[in-house]
Amino acid sequence: MNIIITPKALDWFKKEMDLQAGDAIRFFARYGGCSTVQKGFSLGMAKEDPIEPVAQTTVDGITFFVEDQDRWYFDDHNLTVDVNEKTDEPMFIIQ
Repeated sequence: MNIIITPKALDWFKKEMDLQAGDAIRFFARYGGCSTVQKGFSLGMAKEDPIEPVAQTTVDGITFFVEDQDRWYFDDHNLTVDVNEKTDEPMFIIQ
């Protein structure tokens, strides 16, 4: 599993979540919502440090990761994070 953060998404995280080098964002499964990979679940995010990451990438000093306990949600797919230009919110693409 790979995590790809587009330049627009990186700018969004820095601005909206006040991130700087050394910070980390966790992507996790949450109950409710909709997803293309797990019915009845959606993807959440939180500013926290990794404990047992199964996938991670660091861009401009900021780490983006998924913990081992959430591996099932991604079902061995890759995660790309971009920004929806109409809503100015993160857009998660799981392929």
